[in-house]
Amino acid sequence: MRLAPLSRNTLHVVIDMQRIFAEETVWHTPVIAGIVPNVISLCEALQDNTLFAKFMLPQSADAASGCWKTYYQHWTAMTLDVMPAEMQDVIDPLKRFANAGNEFEKFTYSAFGSSWFVAYLKEHAIDTIVFSGVETDVCVYASVLDAVDAGYRVVIAADAVGSSDMAAHHATMTHLAPRLSDQVDIVPTASIVNAWTEGRRER
Repeated sequence: MRLAPLSRNTLHVVIDMQRIFAEETVWHTPVIAGIVPNVISLCEALQDNTLFAKFMLPQSADAASGCWKTYYQHWTAMTLDVMPAEMQDVIDPLKRFANAGNEFEKFTYSAFGSSWFVAYLKEHAIDTIVFSGVETDVCVYASVLDAVDAGYRVVIAADAVGSSDMAAHHATMTHLAPRLSDQVDIVPTASIVNAWTEGRRER
């Protein structure tokens, strides 16, 4: 599928490509190994237009708010009382692209739960957001829905997202996200890179 050229105000957001999901934890997402090359391709193409969202853990279940307390009472192993803080870091293959200036923290599924991220979008007049990362059916899709509601053009890199529950991944990619076809494009990484290159030529 050919994607219309991407404007210079396009932002690539890498969702939760962190050690807590890539390594042997209760949140292990094996598909990360398979999508890393495509995430890297997007980072290389949109290097100065890429941010990394990081899902941060509370110190304990009691330190979480509202229903997140119940959530972390179930996932006690994923609190900082148990899990080393460095497990929240971006995975090694992406570290050459990530730095203090393009990483942001969130304690919610959606990237829009970060006030810093929302302010960044406005400050840089972003009009299009390309999403990659994990998990398709949770943090990626929550971010997609918020981006659509906020009026952004949204692109999902079909071969650069994944989930620990691949049935849920496929349901999101084949049934849920396509319902928003007027607002969301679902295309391979190569199409996104080409659309970005085309957008640069039109400047």
